Amino acid sequence: MKVLLDIKDSKALYLLEVLKGLSYVKTTPISNEKALLIEEIKEAVDNLKLVKAGQLKARSAKELLNEL
Repeated sequence: MKVLLDIKDSKALYLLEVLKGLSYVKTTPISNEKALLIEEIKEAVDNLKLVKAGQLKARSAKELLNEL
C-alpha cells in the first residue's frame, strides 16, 4: 500500500527517522509539484467515478474545445 502524507516541514525529519526505523516501511520523499499532480489526478478519477454513477454531469469534448 502507498500512502501520501502532508507533514509540516518542522516535523518531517523526525517522522522520516521514525519510519526509516521500521524494516517494513520504505520512504521516498517527493516534490511539492509531484504531490500536487497526484492530488489532481486523484480528484479527476473521483470526478470520473461520479460521472459514471450519474451524480455529476460531464461536458462534451466539443464544449471543452470551445472553452479553450
